[in-house]
Amino acid sequence: MMAAAMRLPEALVAVSLIGFVLWDAFEAIVLPRRVTRRWRMARLFYRLTWMIWSGVARRIQTRARRESYLGIYGPLSLLLLLALWAASLVLGFGALHWSLGTTMHTPGEPPSFGTYLYLSGTTFFTLGLGDVTPRGPLARSLTALESGVGFGFLALVIGYFPVLYQAFSRREVSITLLDPRAGSPPTVAEMLRRHGGDQLHHLERFLHDWERWTAELMESHLSYPVLAYFRSQHANQSWLAALTTIMDASALLIAGGRDASAWQARVTFAMARHAVVDLARVFRLTPRSPSTDRLPPAELVRLVRLLAEAGRPATDPDGLARRLVDLRRTYEPYVSALADHLLMPLPAWTPGEGTKEVAGGGASAPGTRAAATMGHNDE
Repeated sequence: MMAAAMRLPEALVAVSLIGFVLWDAFEAIVLPRRVTRRWRMARLFYRLTWMIWSGVARRIQTRARRESYLGIYGPLSLLLLLALWAASLVLGFGALHWSLGTTMHTPGEPPSFGTYLYLSGTTFFTLGLGDVTPRGPLARSLTALESGVGFGFLALVIGYFPVLYQAFSRREVSITLLDPRAGSPPTVAEMLRRHGGDQLHHLERFLHDWERWTAELMESHLSYPVLAYFRSQHANQSWLAALTTIMDASALLIAGGRDASAWQARVTFAMARHAVVDLARVFRLTPRSPSTDRLPPAELVRLVRLLAEAGRPATDPDGLARRLVDLRRTYEPYVSALADHLLMPLPAWTPGEGTKEVAGGGASAPGTRAAATMGHNDE
């Protein structure tokens, strides 16, 4: 049966929608670099859905329930984004058939816009039911094109998930290995205590490994920003807390020593700061200072004492304090903005009074100050 006459404006809109979705999927899945274009479907999708999702999470009082709720968002948002892309492509091709007035065979009824959408859906997902079939060169060409697009889209999706979860797994392995070295949640004081005495040389090797980890995290999370929303599997762990602890420890070692022993701390700190600055820019966040001081003077005195016990006595404690303040100003506003946006608590510099040792060298959740460092997020 013949459909309605050609509608050129609607056809142009349909072609634009198809091209917009395909390019957006290409940038998100295939293109291995940061995309700076402001108007993107994926970016608008995540801004809207995260605003709603995080708004609900801020109203959940129990921390365990809130973390469980937030842990769903990353994987679920990925599925919803793929469904949005697929639905938009089906709509685009259906509207293109309708606007061009392509001929199709329908079982005893005139074709409507819904019929064109049905044909587009069965073609995109390569169902091949045969109850509605295209007729004529134009209709068959569009159907073949959509079938190829749908097949390629599904192939990309199948290959997309393993890449994401491999990057997630590599990230989490190092975060888990941080527990026996810095506690759970991690703190600089606990890291110094466990690397004191003749174990201090292991800390430099440890910071070298984390220099590579931060580089891998920056590359994977800039290419696939959705990974930032994937929460860690264990309590008191997050990629942001781990990264912040490494920067805290590196800053303390840089401020406390100016000899060759602080060289590894400098390069690790530079790599980690590069990562947090770029990630804050990806989410278009404005740097902001933490709502509370993460390192009160009394705790700084404790850290200086632990640093001395670990074999790095400070020759000028006042100078150390000034240099540490300057270093903290270069990264704390960025990690604070990320923590507020992602609802991930920042770690404390020293364990709380109620911290207990558990198997594997970690610390139990109750009594720690980690949650308190994110007070405005826990309200």
